[in-house]
Amino acid sequence: MKAIGLIDGEHHGDVVRDALAELPYEFVGAILVGGTEKLRGGEDYGVPLLSSLEGSPAEVVVDLSDEPVLGPRERMLWASRALALGLRYVGADFHFRPPAYLPAPSAPSLAVVGTGKRIGKTAVTGHVARLLAQRGEVVVVSMGRGGPQEPELVQAAPSLKQLLDISRAGGHAASDYLETAALAGVPTIGCRRAGGGLAGDVLTSNLRRGIELAGERRPDLIVFDGSGASIPPVSVDARVLVVGPGQDPTAYLNPYRVLVSNLVLLMGGGEAAPIRELKDVPVIPVELRLRPTTPIGGKRVAVFTAGPAPVDHLDADVVHVSRNLADRTALREELKSVDAEAFLVEIKAAAIDVVAEAASERGIECVFAANDVASLDPAFDLDAELLSLAPQPVAG
Repeated sequence: MKAIGLIDGEHHGDVVRDALAELPYEFVGAILVGGTEKLRGGEDYGVPLLSSLEGSPAEVVVDLSDEPVLGPRERMLWASRALALGLRYVGADFHFRPPAYLPAPSAPSLAVVGTGKRIGKTAVTGHVARLLAQRGEVVVVSMGRGGPQEPELVQAAPSLKQLLDISRAGGHAASDYLETAALAGVPTIGCRRAGGGLAGDVLTSNLRRGIELAGERRPDLIVFDGSGASIPPVSVDARVLVVGPGQDPTAYLNPYRVLVSNLVLLMGGGEAAPIRELKDVPVIPVELRLRPTTPIGGKRVAVFTAGPAPVDHLDADVVHVSRNLADRTALREELKSVDAEAFLVEIKAAAIDVVAEAASERGIECVFAANDVASLDPAFDLDAELLSLAPQPVAG
């Protein structure tokens, strides 16, 4: 297997040269990543010294360095660079392989991926779907930890009653694909996945069949919705990366997510410079704003969200705000004392089986809350950036 070695000057040149000869790889070159302690000048490593990983015939990067030249953070950055180029990254006691992607679907496609769970990724997917549906037929393929055993096509927005029926039958009625179908107004295909790797790969998924179902509709564009920090395992034309509030886009293997993306959205704001040091890519600070799907003006409303969504813009008398959708015990306890005319709820976690059920039992109106995505920087036109990623032929 052709390889590039990462070497440093804390190792004596003879030690490095002998190691390169001993290891079971065909080294086509080496990169000196730092260190000067044992460098005397003119070292002969037996292979050419390279300046970067790009453009070589290598299949694997072999890390022969160590502390203090490459610590854990630096190694994760080198691993991210290698994986983004389709190269393996191995060392004394570790082995990373690039995530395995299914072939590109028959239609143009893009994916929305994230650095974690509950950071607004599915809201961004819905925003993208609604925007691009103005230019052609869009199908969303969603991949979640609560998805159906067999990929399921939802052609029309499910009603509250339909979601309650799913929940009462034992299904996860707040799965991402149902949320997108209910709020984005486009056909949505629900898939499932289990397990997630450091670089976003999944252990198992039925996404392949979901791709086939999407292709059968012959859409102008397929939008793939990631799951947590997992990336839909399919080759796409472009990716949008959503970085959660307080999350570090340069930590662990997040640089890989940056390197394989074409647009980065910083939810709640953040520093763009570290991202642009990794890749010359648009970085836009954004926020989410709750939007009731039916009017709630003048009503006494209790709001239920899964995150720190602001409510001060709502045209209603907000009498209670809960951010406990992911905590059923706390949610049930606080519902005992909530006195409202309507519940405004995000379709997340326990939204249906706890909040909507409570509303149904009490005869209280239950209104779904969508999340609009808005740029925090007037220098960026978010929709224009998203439209620029939509590959042709999306009908104009």
